[in-house]
This record gives sequence, structure tokens and C-alpha cells, in this order.
Amino acid sequence: MSIEGKAKEAAGYVKEELNEHAKSPESQKKAQEGRDLRNEGRLEDGKPPIISEPGAGKK
Repeated sequence: MSIEGKAKEAAGYVKEELNEHAKSPESQKKAQEGRDLRNEGRLEDGKPPIISEPGAGKK
């Protein structure tokens, strides 16, 4: 596991959480960017991307 992958995953998670509940298109775009960054970090560490709906929780 790389430190860079973990940092990307953490930063993406924070960006997504800060923006996912806002209604503006700009906030939704930032939330998607956070999800993409989080999944990029997960892929770098050899983990599968999270593809569930935002807010659905881990299953």
C-alpha cells in the first residue's frame, strides 16, 4: 500500500463528504471529483473502487 494512494483516498473522501449534500451543480461536481480521487487512490493500493450510491454505506 502506498502512502500516496492512502492520501488520495483520504482527500477524496473529505472532498466528497463536504460537498455531497449541497444542491448546487458546482457542489455536486466537487463531490464527484472527490469520489473519483478516492477511487483512484483505492486502485493504486490494489483495492476495488467503491461503486455504490453516495451515502449508501459500506456493504
